[in-house]
Amino acid sequence: MKVWVVEETCIGCKKCIKSCPYAAIDFDDAKKKAKINDKCVTCGACLESCAKEAIKSDVPKDQVKIDLSGFKDVWVFIETRSDAIHPCSLQLLGCATCLAKDLGQHVGAVVLGHNVKQFGKMLVERGADKVYVCESPELKNYQTNAYANTIAKLMGERKPNIILFGATHTGRDLAPRIARRMSLGLTADCTELTIDATDKLLLQTRPAFGGNIMATIACPNTRPQMATVRPGIMKELDADPKRKGEIIDVPVHLDKKDVLSTILEVVKECKAVAKLEEAQIIVSGGRGVGGADGFQALRKLAAELGGEVGGSRVAVEKGWITQDHQVGQTGKTVRPEVYIACGISGSIQHRAGMQNSKIIVAINKDPDATIFKVADYGIVGDLHEIVPLMTTAIKKLKAHEQKK
Repeated sequence: MKVWVVEETCIGCKKCIKSCPYAAIDFDDAKKKAKINDKCVTCGACLESCAKEAIKSDVPKDQVKIDLSGFKDVWVFIETRSDAIHPCSLQLLGCATCLAKDLGQHVGAVVLGHNVKQFGKMLVERGADKVYVCESPELKNYQTNAYANTIAKLMGERKPNIILFGATHTGRDLAPRIARRMSLGLTADCTELTIDATDKLLLQTRPAFGGNIMATIACPNTRPQMATVRPGIMKELDADPKRKGEIIDVPVHLDKKDVLSTILEVVKECKAVAKLEEAQIIVSGGRGVGGADGFQALRKLAAELGGEVGGSRVAVEKGWITQDHQVGQTGKTVRPEVYIACGISGSIQHRAGMQNSKIIVAINKDPDATIFKVADYGIVGDLHEIVPLMTTAIKKLKAHEQKK
């Protein structure tokens, strides 16, 4: 199969060059014509871009298929903040290890920034077989264009099979830009990733239609397969100091057009934010709490347990608790050791954010509440009576333990 440019028809508009995900089209300045180079993988993206139909293929457009054999490995974009790796990136490395094992491929970690090579050994210990280090002073602070262009270029050169991003503020901004530049599909806010046993495709599951169904999406015709994954969903691996891996320095060449703004100063707001993704115990309240005052009992229980307080979307919308405490499809995804749901009915949107908790305890007056279907332990009764009793019992237990 072959793709070529008909010089007599080409008008030199360069639209095909912009459409090519693999930098497989050059521009002949002397002839003012486009020209296909040896990077072409016959994906067919350029055929659709040419209004003059100056690009031809020896097979019909609807039969053009990309050669997928050259795409290997599962990559993770490593997000760094304040000289530390974001926990979501370590969670994705754990997920990537499972996916790569099913594919018989390796795990790659892509880290950008300034003085980030220090993370190489840690990333290898957490599951990476290859760590691609992109260092430059211009990459010290996250900037969309600079990061997107650097990663897209690396993807075009190394051809990963899969690349994963955390569904963080940075990941949600960066992944779509790269997907658009490379004409790739992207599944956002995934809650589950698996490999199809037959076709070896990445199966990407996420809530759809307002959370009323869970959709599984595959991308059979383009590579790399791209997904963003919600923090707290995947489980990170324990560090293994004996693991061996390769740390690869990637040359970074940025033009002025890649860095469109200059960050003069970073000012951090001093604000207490609930770190639900890291909490081992969460006590959450919903409509049944009844109001902002009702959360006081939940806070006392959480304090005795050494946990955090969460809330459903209804509780946040009514102003009973702030948005950073929200658990669910439109809030945070959590995976604590213990999740106590108080007065929460258990809509699919809320379950999408907490169903992977190790132990789920539900307290609700309605014995038919949906939350009981996913709960390990259910208590039918008034939370305003039960929660204070639980708090008192835990206080007594702790006091007894201290006397020993």
